[in-house]
Amino acid sequence: MSERFDPITWRPAPFLPEREARDGALIFVVAVLCFLACLTAMGVIAADRAARGWTNQLTGEATVVVRPRGGETPDAAAARAAETLAGAAGVAEARALEPAKAYDLIRPWLGDVSNLEDLPVPRLVAVTLDPKHPTSARRLDAALKAQGVDATVDDHSIWIKDIRRAGRLVRWLGAGVFALIAAAAAAVVAFATRAGLAGRRDVVEVLHMTGAEDGFIARLFQLRFARVAGLAGLIGAAAAGVLGAGLRLAGGGQGLTPAVPLAWSDILAVIPCPLLAALVAAVAAQVTAIRLIRDMQ
Repeated sequence: MSERFDPITWRPAPFLPEREARDGALIFVVAVLCFLACLTAMGVIAADRAARGWTNQLTGEATVVVRPRGGETPDAAAARAAETLAGAAGVAEARALEPAKAYDLIRPWLGDVSNLEDLPVPRLVAVTLDPKHPTSARRLDAALKAQGVDATVDDHSIWIKDIRRAGRLVRWLGAGVFALIAAAAAAVVAFATRAGLAGRRDVVEVLHMTGAEDGFIARLFQLRFARVAGLAGLIGAAAAGVLGAGLRLAGGGQGLTPAVPLAWSDILAVIPCPLLAALVAAVAAQVTAIRLIRDMQ
């Protein structure tokens, strides 16, 4: 004997089930994409901070190459240049580098040369500029010429331009990777939306016959896939955060990569990932659903 229909306990089945067999694969793909996006964000932030740090360091320093004149020794010329610049306006400190440090700077270019002392190696003066009112290379050069010092001032402008150019390139590459990942996530959600609509074509037609609007049906898919993508984004962001924390702990104070150190604050970049994933999925599902629903009419 069949069970009697009870209108009190009866509840209509949802148009879209809360879970499907394809959800596992969809969550995995979107989670991997979010994981890669978070790693990219952390890398771009760390690289940008490192580039700004290098730029600030180079901006606050200058190097003077000193050449002796007449019977003056190289060390005496360097000492005179350092004394001249130490009293110049906009200079915090000027000190002549030891000959050994100058040899260390040129040794990689010359190879294993045993007697560098026999070479006419110029002396170097390291100049630290006043951070509040730094002077310019032109003024330093004028101060040296006024004292008869034969020297060349390098304000590291070439290196600064290269570092800034590299920083801009990293930011543009990061933006490009984000765009590709967002497009891939949108394509995956669009495919899942197509599959969901194809399996419920008859239900969509019935809803149309009862007066349901296209936007109402599309919002059902929009909310569902936004929820699935948000969960996937949370998983991917959590995995990226754990990996970032592991890299930070493994490298000690400077992080695993001292050249591009990862700070604890960089890991906070994973926080918006679930929301962004849900937003991309919602837009992709709505656009795809409305287009397909109109094609069914």
